[in-house]
Amino acid sequence: MGFEFPPYRPPSEAYSMLIRVTRNCPWNRCAFCIMYKGQKFSRRPVEDVKNDISMAAEVYGERPTMFWADSNSIILKTGELEEILDHTYKVYPNLERITSYARAKTILHTKTVEELRRLSEAGLTRLHLGLETGDDWLLKFINKGATAEDMVKAGRMVVESGIHLSEYVILGLGGAERSEMHARETAKVLNQIDPAFIRVRTLIPIPGTPLHEVFEKGVLHLGSPLGVLKETRTLIADLEVNSEFLSDHVSNYLPVNGKLPEDKDDMLEFLDSNIELLEVDPETGKKLLQPEYLRRL
Repeated sequence: MGFEFPPYRPPSEAYSMLIRVTRNCPWNRCAFCIMYKGQKFSRRPVEDVKNDISMAAEVYGERPTMFWADSNSIILKTGELEEILDHTYKVYPNLERITSYARAKTILHTKTVEELRRLSEAGLTRLHLGLETGDDWLLKFINKGATAEDMVKAGRMVVESGIHLSEYVILGLGGAERSEMHARETAKVLNQIDPAFIRVRTLIPIPGTPLHEVFEKGVLHLGSPLGVLKETRTLIADLEVNSEFLSDHVSNYLPVNGKLPEDKDDMLEFLDSNIELLEVDPETGKKLLQPEYLRRL
């Protein structure tokens, strides 16, 4: 039918209609990422996107949510995005959510708070941003292309606009050497942003990426499961946000989920009990963790 299926989407969008608004990634230099390699970024014509949206009912049937791919569709001009949103709600008037990936630098360079507010009013519900870390040294090391200050400014713009913000954090990203710095600096950034969602993934260095070579050469050393759980505890203990904290990814060792600040004590108690068990009885403690073969799916 000519419908373009995007290659990637967040786990939380597993049951959403997937609409390809852009192709690939305009940055595509992050040291930990294997996606979109060798592929050129391009913007799809608005009419093509609208045709796919009209065709989506035949592909998906009726679904309550829609996700725009690929990695940074917010890069389109605001008027173009409004046109797509207007068409979407004409075709699917009962949609509950439309979401998209975005990049902090793109928001800072191509959007104002007022433009983001227009998109919110037109029906863009949520943006997924990869914070990864709040540690400036580590952001530069992984070639993220943004500073902690950039992350705060862009995040605050999204929050102020009324669009729900989902920030992603990679646990273990700084290895054993920068674990505490990574956790504490990330909490500082998140506290300034106060996103609707904080979603964590645990680092699995992927062969073929620059970060994999870093760990292979011993520049950094991969954190142990115990070290990653302690890092998670430090992060949560330092957070002062009104956010949903979600471990909604197969890479994570434990399902640490809750609403902050209400559930913080329960989340820390859950981590403490598992940390203590790993320290006192490592073999039993490891049986409660996500198995390695599942973490790498």
